[in-house]
Amino acid sequence: MDRITIGTEGTDLEQVLKITRGATAELSEEARTAIRKARARTEEVVSSGKPVYGVNTGFGRLANSIVSSDKLDLLQKNLLLSHACGTGPICSGSVTRVMMFLRIASLARGRSGIRERTLDQMLAILNSDIYPAVPSKGSLGASGDLAPLAHLSLPLIGEGKCVDLGEIISGKEALDRIGLKPVTLGPKEGLALINGTQTMTAITSLAYIESCRLADAADAAAAMSLEVLLGTTLPLGRELINLRPHRGAIETAENLRALIRDSEILTSHKACEKVQDAYSLRCVPQVHGATRDALRYIESILSVELASVTDNPLLMDDGTFVSGGNFHGQPVAFAADHLSLCVAELADISERRIERLLNPDLSGLPAFLSPDPGINSGFMIAQYTAASLVSENKVLAHPASVDSIPVSGSQEDHVSMGTTAAYQALSVVENSTYVVATELVCAAQAAEFIHRGKHGRGTCRIYKAIREKVEPLAEDRQFAEDIEAVAEMVSSGVFSEILNLIRDGGNLF
Repeated sequence: MDRITIGTEGTDLEQVLKITRGATAELSEEARTAIRKARARTEEVVSSGKPVYGVNTGFGRLANSIVSSDKLDLLQKNLLLSHACGTGPICSGSVTRVMMFLRIASLARGRSGIRERTLDQMLAILNSDIYPAVPSKGSLGASGDLAPLAHLSLPLIGEGKCVDLGEIISGKEALDRIGLKPVTLGPKEGLALINGTQTMTAITSLAYIESCRLADAADAAAAMSLEVLLGTTLPLGRELINLRPHRGAIETAENLRALIRDSEILTSHKACEKVQDAYSLRCVPQVHGATRDALRYIESILSVELASVTDNPLLMDDGTFVSGGNFHGQPVAFAADHLSLCVAELADISERRIERLLNPDLSGLPAFLSPDPGINSGFMIAQYTAASLVSENKVLAHPASVDSIPVSGSQEDHVSMGTTAAYQALSVVENSTYVVATELVCAAQAAEFIHRGKHGRGTCRIYKAIREKVEPLAEDRQFAEDIEAVAEMVSSGVFSEILNLIRDGGNLF
């Protein structure tokens, strides 16, 4: 099992992926030194009596309310209790573990004033099999993800709830099972724990990782469909694509050329009279490529966010605390909304290729890819489901970040809705995964009717991989399990692995 050392530079997507695969984490000595130094300065501020937001004052509209020194610990505890107002389904274990890891990585930068003891408590929970029960709804994404991060942090003090192998238990019971005692929060610690963008960033990061695998699977599906629909390869030509050289289009065209290389099926009809293919086949480099370019923008935003400090106030090099707006989720909100848009288009064009595969007037293949249409419906309703998911994506792709509702007596008068955007993006990715999986299942079935020689170098591997999970259709059966199996292949990166294997360069026209 991987073990990640958290330093003072934040984290990255590679480490996020490792956390989803069960990696544990520890603090570097450099991080521990920075944490102790920041905590010492925080204690100096408390001793001075000078008002500093969140250290010895109230929060939000109550920022001008000075809190006496004997009540500072209670102030932090009450902050967690009062802000744990989330609702809705509990976040998945993967989302919650990534959320906690990101919070630790941000606090380890030594700018937040949290105690080493408190971070060690978080690390112990992260490295256990138990995780906090965090409701998925309730964040505005402006003063950070206050409600979900409050739920995430309550178990540190023996409050809230946790999940242990599906069982909901109290925060106190969770600590007992791990062998920990509740911590008593000191000045600034409660605010440091809940003031940040880690919920929206965790969800968007996971959605982004899934999207990269989905983009590869979409290229694989398009190559399969192009081959079995006897499409033309001319629109994939390097010279043509380089006349409008968007990087994503170049990459997509390279992928398709590699996948169909040496395809006897495609060369078998070079002399046919077809002039051009429909857009869903001809424009794959331009459409899939635009998604790849958008994913690069999203990655750039996440890379900065994962290495950032996002709570408030923050400790400067001169020893002063400055109250700013690093907690505002607008950059991540835009990235999440953009993710919904660009992934929805992968499903949109995939569904059109599914229609071409199933429609005998367009494909020349048996209706709905059934060997015995009429008494059998074949994949007719699979396309209905794909169309439903595409339509749902159109609603989910409406940008959440265009909305804002003032809160806290209008002190916090502009919010990002970044966590809403992140959840929408995750839903769009899930829907689109099922659509692309449906196309792959249908394209593999269409191949059963094509007897024109060998598949391409990559499409052959795709066909064999699908057939390891899904049998050819002889007569009607329940198709949900077939689509689910291929969707799991998409999510696990099977088609990305195939692409990596066959992208070996060469002069691919």
